[in-house]
Amino acid sequence: MADDAKAVWAAAIPSRQGELRDAHGRVKRKLRLSLTDRCNLRCLYCMPEHPEWLPKAQVLRREELLRLARLFVTEMGITHLRLTGGEPLLRRDVVEIVAELDALRSLGLRRIAMTSNGALLDRFAVPLAAAGLDDLNVSLDARTPEIFHTLTRGDIEPVLRGIDAARAAGLPVKINCVAIRGHNDAELLPLAEWARTENLPLRFIEFMPLDGRGAWSPARVITEAEILAQLRQRFSIEPLPRSNEPATYYRLDGHYRLGVISTVSKPFCSSCDRVRLTATGELYACLFSPTAADLRGPLRAGADDAALAALIRRQIWFKEAGYIEHKGYVERPLTMHAMGG
Repeated sequence: MADDAKAVWAAAIPSRQGELRDAHGRVKRKLRLSLTDRCNLRCLYCMPEHPEWLPKAQVLRREELLRLARLFVTEMGITHLRLTGGEPLLRRDVVEIVAELDALRSLGLRRIAMTSNGALLDRFAVPLAAAGLDDLNVSLDARTPEIFHTLTRGDIEPVLRGIDAARAAGLPVKINCVAIRGHNDAELLPLAEWARTENLPLRFIEFMPLDGRGAWSPARVITEAEILAQLRQRFSIEPLPRSNEPATYYRLDGHYRLGVISTVSKPFCSSCDRVRLTATGELYACLFSPTAADLRGPLRAGADDAALAALIRRQIWFKEAGYIEHKGYVERPLTMHAMGG
């Protein structure tokens, strides 16, 4: 839509307090907050081969991040926050951020979650739990150490120690695995068997066209149907009712619950209830949006909450239908490690 047309339609954007809605009727309840673009692993579906980190001055300061989070909770009806990166545990004040976000519960916040590669969790799990973190998603794309290293350029043992430390600290842990043909095909069944034995929730994720090295192609997508076909070699599978979550869930062998996020083969855009804020304060209405609204600039220029809220509502109102409408790579300089997943 042209800018002049957007300006006309902007007058019709709902401004009711406590609700953030797009023009497709989808209400947003979840905000993903990227704390940093830096990461200590080099996952091929996320990170460029030679990443250039953002200058510190471009990254939102803690007080800026917290002000925006508070605005989303109190004015926009956001109830769930997820802290992402890069690797969020590389941010030095990550525990302080969680503790200050925890204070927003009295204003409507219900849950604070985090997505991590897990490599630093053994030293952060206890302070994060004490600060108010509710749960963790840990990325684990292979159980075999050699394949894990090929995918991430890192070692698996610190990740496994981190998972154990998080569980010991009382933090619920969910495992995410991106399934990529030609890389971890043979790992899917062993991962499912390990996760079931450990009683760890597991979600397989179809490889999406958001990688940092141009490696994606439709041929490298292991679809939901193919994942289930592999699992049927070992487990009985019962589909569970679909919810508004991105994953479709299945019951394996009558008791273990496993999810598949099938963005590519079965897009779930019609039920999307989340938006994303990068570490530099760019608000993306969709994971596949080509453009974002800059919140850092107005924030540092002295914009008040009303002006920021209007900017946020305008950006979300014009949220695209999603991947279901425009499939394939998104043309933008931002790669997955800076987007926050």
